[in-house]
Amino acid sequence: MQTTLKIKLSCFMFLQYFIWGSWYVSMATYLGKTLGFAGGQIGLAYGAFAIGAMISPFFVGLIADRYFASEKLLAFLGILGGLLLFLLPKLTTFSAFYPMLILYCASYAPTLALGNSLSLHHLANPKRDFPLVKTLSAVGWIAGGVTLSLLLKGEQSAVQFYLAGAVSIALGLFSLTLPHTPPKKTGKDVRLGEILGLDALALLKKPSFAIFIGCMFLICIPLYFYFVNMNMYVTELGWRYTAAKMSLAQVSDILFLVLLPFMLKHFGYKKTIFIGILAWVARYFLLASSVNSIGMGTTLIFAAILLHGVCYDFLFIAGQLYVDDEANERMRGAAQGFIAFILWGVGNFVGSTLAGKSQAFHTLSQPRGAIAHDWHGIWIYPAWGAAAVLVLFLIFFRDPPKKAANGITG
Repeated sequence: MQTTLKIKLSCFMFLQYFIWGSWYVSMATYLGKTLGFAGGQIGLAYGAFAIGAMISPFFVGLIADRYFASEKLLAFLGILGGLLLFLLPKLTTFSAFYPMLILYCASYAPTLALGNSLSLHHLANPKRDFPLVKTLSAVGWIAGGVTLSLLLKGEQSAVQFYLAGAVSIALGLFSLTLPHTPPKKTGKDVRLGEILGLDALALLKKPSFAIFIGCMFLICIPLYFYFVNMNMYVTELGWRYTAAKMSLAQVSDILFLVLLPFMLKHFGYKKTIFIGILAWVARYFLLASSVNSIGMGTTLIFAAILLHGVCYDFLFIAGQLYVDDEANERMRGAAQGFIAFILWGVGNFVGSTLAGKSQAFHTLSQPRGAIAHDWHGIWIYPAWGAAAVLVLFLIFFRDPPKKAANGITG
């Protein structure tokens, strides 16, 4: 029974992240090169996901947990998201595209929390089994990027949204095969503080926890420079199959996800998270050094891409485990909601907006109306920003008295 369940959940994770991986990386190239949107507009477009992430807790807390079975809501959101993705290519002005993208992101973001909670609810041993199920999300992201690259100039065309839309509808239909998961809080009043995870604010009385939250927010500002700008950078360098090549990041993700329990057990939270932030510093200095580098540029870019597993797993997954370790049973859910709101909501919005403004500021005029950018200027600022966060974390953060957890939750 559990084997069948794990196969179903793995397929769900694969489809869910196939959708994300087939448009998120390449959208900037499509918006900038095909539709001619300005850098600031591209940054706002990436911030649409942040708005969706900020809406998501209200949706899940006020509606999903009270009125609908999770698998039925996932089916509805998957099909709705597919229809919205089919509409996006028809909208070629920012004033029309942006609101529709926000609406789509508001339909997709809740599926992340709902899919995780459904999985954790039904798995017999979540700490052992959930990481294995979750690895299929990275495989799905890779498959989305590779599939898009195999389509003719898919990264620069609207085909990415048609691809994501078709798979989104497939996800919705597949969700109906998942085990029945009735609403958790039928007939219960739900407080706003519980929905947003504000109950976890009490943890900020611990100095190290407050430093951790502050550093997580600050690292999001340089972090989103990568997602907003990376595909456009390699496109301007003349790379082909950019989405497929960038999906090597998820290969790295799988490897370091497996190594994470070992790191936490032997080095603790501080050293592991420190390495995660250090990887972001190294990633941006590699990218800055790759600009106009003779002979080594491509090697430095691939090195930056392959650092993704350390950047993501040692920082965000380890951070989620730290939050889980610091919270008591009563506020564990609130604490996870709070850190998600910081990382994927507020931090995402601020980081994406500034990344877009930086891209606009560093736009260069070229002959015959072509657009190019001062990429060294774009990459060097987040490099120094991440370095500043690294210093703050190193000086002020202290490991909790309890030692690292042995399992991984997501």
